[in-house]
Amino acid sequence: MFKNLSHVTFLYKWVLYLIPLVFAWAGLWWYFLSKKAYPSLKLSSTKAFAGYGVPVKAKVKQLLPLLRIASLTFLLVAIARPQTSSDEEKVTTEGIDIVLAIDVSGSMLSEDFKPNRIGAAKKEAIEFVDARPHDRIGMVVFSGESFTQCPVTIDHAVLKSQIDKIQNGLMEDGTAIGMGLATCVERLKEGHAKSKVVILMTDGVNNRGSISPATAADIAMEFGVRVYTVGIGTNGKARTPVAMGPDGKLIFDYVQVEIDEALLRDIAKKTGGQYFRATDNNKLRDIYSQIDKLEKTKIEVSAYQRKTEKFYAFALLAGIFLLIEILLRYLVVRAIP
Repeated sequence: MFKNLSHVTFLYKWVLYLIPLVFAWAGLWWYFLSKKAYPSLKLSSTKAFAGYGVPVKAKVKQLLPLLRIASLTFLLVAIARPQTSSDEEKVTTEGIDIVLAIDVSGSMLSEDFKPNRIGAAKKEAIEFVDARPHDRIGMVVFSGESFTQCPVTIDHAVLKSQIDKIQNGLMEDGTAIGMGLATCVERLKEGHAKSKVVILMTDGVNNRGSISPATAADIAMEFGVRVYTVGIGTNGKARTPVAMGPDGKLIFDYVQVEIDEALLRDIAKKTGGQYFRATDNNKLRDIYSQIDKLEKTKIEVSAYQRKTEKFYAFALLAGIFLLIEILLRYLVVRAIP
């Protein structure tokens, strides 16, 4: 009966202010008029009545005013016309399909980012996804080869869970930038979105893969895919894993950061995108923010509000309490006002 009463509004809210008057009237009636309603008889002693309790009819008669008050209260609430409103909106987007491509080679475990490059890339990717609720987004990972971690989807919960699972060691080590980009284009080419975007992040130089980065860029251009490239790595040397110790732990050393920035710039320029360089966590966050602004989704929102009347239940309760009071008054206690 009282489901969906959240966000209740009243059409005639002023009627609710009459409810305290009902209780005030009831209090005054109880105080001043109840004495007249019950005649008194002076006795020298009440010991003769000690074994008798309060008659049932007397208890019922005391209940009658409460039933009348409850009936009046619910009636006033019903007259105030309680309503619930449901705000609904129809969202129409222009349509942007995005694939995030993240390098997961061994050098992405370098600790010039916190906790490392892969960890920072995952965190910022998830925040980027959260900022674009209306876009279809997918994920490709690459090192010596590439594969689709998550197809292009609007189910961002699934996408974020897949991003969180990204780690090094799933594929042959190396940096196959061309393969990573080609896989992204493969995921996007069949889509019907008006805008198709790849955000490709790497910290190295292309040294693996059967498809060259230049060829992959040509393919992206052919299918109208815009590529934003991000070189991730500090300037100078970074603490980087170089070997695996006998105890299974990584051995780190400070290694010169080498990023083929000329190649990444060329890919971005050829496809109509931009190249960015991230040297720390804050720079990486700013880059994602810039790309987010550059690739804004056009959203058309049609909003409307639907009102649902909720006074029926209160009117019904008012009638029920009034009926109970009348039945008790004339059938049980047989009291005539």
